[in-house]
Parts: sequence; C-alpha cells; structure tokens
Amino acid sequence: MSTPRKIGILLENRFIDYEIIYYQHRFREEGLQVDFLTRLWGQPRLTFTGLELGMQMVVDKSFENMDRAELQNYAALIVPAGYVADMLRYAEKPGDLAPAVSFIQRAMAEKAIIKACICHSLWIFDPIPELLRGRTVTCHNNIIGSVRNTGALYRDQDIVIDGDLITARSGDLFAHLARTIIDRLGK
Repeated sequence: MSTPRKIGILLENRFIDYEIIYYQHRFREEGLQVDFLTRLWGQPRLTFTGLELGMQMVVDKSFENMDRAELQNYAALIVPAGYVADMLRYAEKPGDLAPAVSFIQRAMAEKAIIKACICHSLWIFDPIPELLRGRTVTCHNNIIGSVRNTGALYRDQDIVIDGDLITARSGDLFAHLARTIIDRLGK
C-alpha cells in the first residue's frame, strides 16, 4: 500500500493568511494534495476570512462525516494558527464535543497520520485533555497554562516532535512546521 499523498488543513475564520498561502503552495511543490476541511453546517461550502489580509477562502470539504477509510487517505492533518481552533471548538449544547474536536479525537487514534498544531491551535484539545496528557509539546506563550492543564509536557522550543504529533510555538513558524512535516513524510 502506498503512502497517502494528501494533507488536510482544518479551517475557520480568523486564520493567518500567510500561513495558509504558504501551505497551499509548499505542499503542492512536494506533490501533496492539499484539502481544506471544516464544519459546513449543512451548507455546500463556506467562505472564511483571514486576520492579516482579509483573504477569502472557500471550503467545500467537511470532516463531519468522514469515515475511517477516508481519514486514512491523509498523510497529515494540520490545525493552523490564529483563532481557527477556538472557532472550531463551538458545540451547540454545553458539554458536547464539537464536530472538529470529535474529528481530532478520531485522528489521534490513527498513529500513521501526522497531526500538526501550531501556535494557539492546541486549544482544540481543551475538551479532550486525555489525548495530550503525557505528550511533549510546544505552543504560543499565551496558552502554556491551558496546555499544562491538559497534562501535556511543555517544552520551550520552536518545534517539538512527539511521535505522530508535531507542534510549533508560534504562527510565524509555519514554514519550519511545513518542512518538518515534509521531512517526516519522507521517512
């Protein structure tokens, strides 16, 4: 069986424009297909707006009903910087897991898929702290307390690799994160 050649990037409003632009081009240079995934709320597509440039991104792929076989078509999944993770954590009923959180929960069970989180994106794990407990990660300085509250082991480094989980400290490290993912996929 060949290695999957797709990268899934979760998206919502308030993403970092330059990060998304970079991923679109850099992964394609490596022959990887880039899919943007979101919660579509029953719509055929949604348009999201970036923080820096006001860039508009139309997303028409959902993670909501993705089955295991489709999930396993991804070599890596990225939760980008900005406020994407915060926006994706919304659940209608207090205490329920948001669809994005449930998707990350399922993805974490797939050890062959690289999961990458940058800057504030580890917020996605707040409702499922047991999945970070004991894992070594880095994150933006503003959320170190939140990350430690999950039981994760914080490292003061730009990039941390813990098995199938790659984390980057800040949003301006997107090129370094992409390079790390590409290198890991090459192994």
